[in-house]
Amino acid sequence: MSLLSINNLRVTVGEKEIVCGVSLKVEEGEIHAIMGPNGSGKSSLVHALAGHPAYTMHGTVSFAGKDLKECAADERARMGLFLAFQYPREIVGVSLKSFLFAAYRAQHQRVTGKKRMSPLQFDRMLGGVLKELRMDPAFLDRSLNQGFSGGEKKKAEILQLKVLQPQLALLDETDSGLDIDALRIVADGVNTLRGPEFSAIVVTHYARLLQYVIPDYVHIMVGGRIVESGGKELAEELEKKGYGKYI
Repeated sequence: MSLLSINNLRVTVGEKEIVCGVSLKVEEGEIHAIMGPNGSGKSSLVHALAGHPAYTMHGTVSFAGKDLKECAADERARMGLFLAFQYPREIVGVSLKSFLFAAYRAQHQRVTGKKRMSPLQFDRMLGGVLKELRMDPAFLDRSLNQGFSGGEKKKAEILQLKVLQPQLALLDETDSGLDIDALRIVADGVNTLRGPEFSAIVVTHYARLLQYVIPDYVHIMVGGRIVESGGKELAEELEKKGYGKYI
């Protein structure tokens, strides 16, 4: 059974159809990239999978053997589905550290299958991850994303990703607004998780992120449909020729 199986998925907002019959399978350990121009439905697809209430899914969608349409957003997260936002929200009054520990406690048994870490053990683990991402430990005491630069917000989301260790990460234009150094740090964070227990769908406009996070499959999405699929060479072709032939 595939980790994620999508068959003829349509996603609507009110009466408007945004995703128009997408079929896709993601196996354990695979990285899939979805590329396409603005307005092609890429972000709507991953937000619908994560359980955004504005989107309604029609069709067959199963994740880890369960019908995803029957699961609320918080249940999907506990099952191991993670969404990294293109524009992460600020949450005033909730420190990054408190947020991370609360999220970890909510799903620690799925992540580790072992006894939950104590606050002190959690702090030690966080310290190691912060060093990997070259983040100042002072960020842990600041309100979640408040006053963070664009790159810092993206690093904070990769920090969440590494703490929660989801089965499937949905990365919605994580490379947006990043300089080359921040892009490499974010990519390194994703790559350290690669293995049989981690899969990802990477949504992006450009091929530059895929130079660092090498995908197993690349899908081109235009007008709410996947119009072509292939290997990493498809992303390289798009970088040279653009989306003109699909539009």
